[in-house]
Amino acid sequence: MPYPELMLKPMRQELTVAGFHELKTVEDVDAWDGHRNATGLLVINSVCGCAAGMARPGVLLALDNSEAKPAYLGTVFAGQDQEATARARGLFPQVPPSSPSMALFKDGELVFFLPRHRIEGRTAEQVADDLQDAFTEHCG
Repeated sequence: MPYPELMLKPMRQELTVAGFHELKTVEDVDAWDGHRNATGLLVINSVCGCAAGMARPGVLLALDNSEAKPAYLGTVFAGQDQEATARARGLFPQVPPSSPSMALFKDGELVFFLPRHRIEGRTAEQVADDLQDAFTEHCG
């Protein structure tokens, strides 16, 4: 059962104030996926502690400290916006569902994926380092 939206608002805003587009519907995901001629970072957000302590802070650190950055930023909220999350995960069907997680696309192709098991138990700085390496390789 989804959490009350009031509780999720700060978790959503942590990314949206940094420029992420909130993808709440299938149509939102389809429109975001339409930017296939550039790089895009999709964050699958979550209410869990590793999203709060490592994933969201890590992605924000990476974006703040990288010269090379994805052109498009999007986020879906797992367990909340279920249809949008399912559609977003359909963009990388070869990868098992994982939340939180981050997917980097270049020209419509998945080029980097950071699953929960590479977020959980690490620091935000370590997550940021992984993302910055991917940004440098694929967004420069």
